[in-house]
Amino acid sequence: MQGQRESFVSKRVVWWSSLWSLVCLPTVALAADELNTGDTAWVLMSTALVLFMMIPGLAMFYAGLVRRRNVLSLYMQCFALTAIISVLWTVYGYSLAFDSTGMQAGAGGLHAFIGGSSRFFLSGVVGDTLRSTIPESLFFVFQMTFAIITPGLIIGAFAERMKFSAILLFCALWVTFAYLPFVTWYGVGPEHFSRIWGYSTSRVV
Repeated sequence: MQGQRESFVSKRVVWWSSLWSLVCLPTVALAADELNTGDTAWVLMSTALVLFMMIPGLAMFYAGLVRRRNVLSLYMQCFALTAIISVLWTVYGYSLAFDSTGMQAGAGGLHAFIGGSSRFFLSGVVGDTLRSTIPESLFFVFQMTFAIITPGLIIGAFAERMKFSAILLFCALWVTFAYLPFVTWYGVGPEHFSRIWGYSTSRVV
């Protein structure tokens, strides 16, 4: 009886381990430049979820922690922060974070700390441009949601203590001089997808 139970438990462990591997491990069989509809659908859904975490999720969470008279202010901070970081990410943020132009292994210089400028204003990003197995345009939006929600987490530390304009200025500067370099240091290039699939910059956050 005990032997049958151990066999049953072993089979269940093997089954769940196999399922976990299929879900979590990188899809090594796919070519780096081949579009995968499953990956695209999953990242698209994840992008929407992260954006909903910021607006209205984080805004409503912070609104419940402040006095009634400051609820509207917190909502406006979250919505305005979403707008300004989206613009900055489009203009130069994405390029400085993920453009590997000029980077060389073991070499120093400016490109060892920050990305290049070839993706400013989404230059070169078209409909058929891929980033690993997903469209680069989707990758851009996916990474933008994390660039938005990261400073959004910060504003809870000084809720009701800073002016609206000061918050926007601080978050814009923080994303430019803190978030973008850390994303670059964490790793830029398609080879990193083979190690960690679903590059969500979670370590940076």
